Amino acid sequence: MHLPRRLVGGLPTPRIYVLLGILAPLGMLILSGAMLLQLRQEAWEKAEQNAQNLLRLVANDIGRNVEILDLSLQGVIENLRLAGIARADATMRHHLLFHRTSTARSLGMIVVLDEHGDLIADSLDRPAQRANFADRDYFRVHRDRSDAGLFISRTFRSRLSGADMIGLSRRVDKPDGSFGGIVLATLKLSYFAALVESVDLGADGAISLLRKDGIRLMRHPFVESDINANLGGTENFDRVLRERQGGFTATGVRDGIRRYYAFRPVGDLPLVATVARGADDVEAEWRGKAVVIGATMLLLSGLTAGLAVLFGRELRRRAAVEAELARLSLTDGLTGLPNRRRFDAELARVCDHPGAAPFTLLLVDADHFKRVNDRHGHAAGDAVLKALARGLAATVHRPEDLVCRIGGEEFAVLLPATDAAGAFQVAERIHQAALGIAVASAGIAAGSVTVSIGMAAAPPGSCGPAVPDLLYAQADAALYEAKAAGRNRTRCAPQAPDAPPRQMPQLRLVEAP
Repeated sequence: MHLPRRLVGGLPTPRIYVLLGILAPLGMLILSGAMLLQLRQEAWEKAEQNAQNLLRLVANDIGRNVEILDLSLQGVIENLRLAGIARADATMRHHLLFHRTSTARSLGMIVVLDEHGDLIADSLDRPAQRANFADRDYFRVHRDRSDAGLFISRTFRSRLSGADMIGLSRRVDKPDGSFGGIVLATLKLSYFAALVESVDLGADGAISLLRKDGIRLMRHPFVESDINANLGGTENFDRVLRERQGGFTATGVRDGIRRYYAFRPVGDLPLVATVARGADDVEAEWRGKAVVIGATMLLLSGLTAGLAVLFGRELRRRAAVEAELARLSLTDGLTGLPNRRRFDAELARVCDHPGAAPFTLLLVDADHFKRVNDRHGHAAGDAVLKALARGLAATVHRPEDLVCRIGGEEFAVLLPATDAAGAFQVAERIHQAALGIAVASAGIAAGSVTVSIGMAAAPPGSCGPAVPDLLYAQADAALYEAKAAGRNRTRCAPQAPDAPPRQMPQLRLVEAP
């Protein structure tokens, strides 16, 4: 006894709505993730561009100042070759030597050392001081090599001023070509600090100046242990030398921090300038946005998905209610059997799909039921009807058989693929079930309730829109004939159900066996 699918399947299933409700926020999350990745890429591109711009400014400024200092060194060397400079007094000699020297920003001093490393003149025009610098790298390299050119020393602390600085030196030759000393210009590290003091590179960022042999000369922010550190031979520095100019992301050799490194040579000097940005610093602003956007999207998506689930649950509840209402609309409220509407639909369905076997309709009516109501009350009558419904349902055993209450004390039994002989057997079981009904509370004993049955059998292949009405009319006529014959019996109508409905057959009365 199944409900027709067309009565309960009108809307899409709730699962579709739930699935759509989950896929929609999932698509939003994927789109948001793509947007966040794009924002991250833009953050890196902006950081790389800013690092390259800063690097260009730093390298150009350092290059200009080193070039100015080198020109000053060359000017002093030319002045040392002037005739009679050695015989001039101290004031004149100082003027002749250093009048063409630069007053470059953060210039420490320019000094002249003889072939033994002793100080013989400086640009500060102060009383002569006795000092020897033969141990310094800027002196040794020129003493040992005549082709050193402009040499840039390691960072050192001045013995004269106590300031940290680097030295730029050139060799001075005697007229015979032998080593005659050096001219040294110093550049304070404070120059580098002043150059980049307003630049904020984040906690893990740094700006460095290195020689091409890997010696770090300057670093901002200043870390003493990093000054004069040798990065030569490391993977990162080898890449800097190999590519000359550009940028890459790598892990720091000394601290293991992942950074973006921008690098370029300082003019034609043996120097390389680098700007490093920590990866965490680059992504800090983006990460804050990502957390806010991601959390918002997760919240909204979760809310949407939750609402979709609740909506789907509500749809399922409504579908269940609608299915129950549909079932109730086809169910008799008193007996729980299918009602007249269900009977009409099922009879029409059977007649619309004729098979190779006959089908039979039984109409069952309780005898003298009005007396039961009048004598014992409607409650007793209802109890009899319920008991009769249970008895009728127990007489059929196949899923396709249908027992219905079609009104009052009248019931119908539809038996597909059953001929008259089989239907008579069912009818006999119905009679026996009725005789077994007893309602002790109303004083109705077993054997008090009987039924009359009208039977109409449709031969194989019977079909057409007129068949249900004709079959019902035949069964109804047989039922009334059974009552007229004394009740508690079965009568069968012999007419085939495909006869025209307005040609009412003459009934052949058949006693129940």
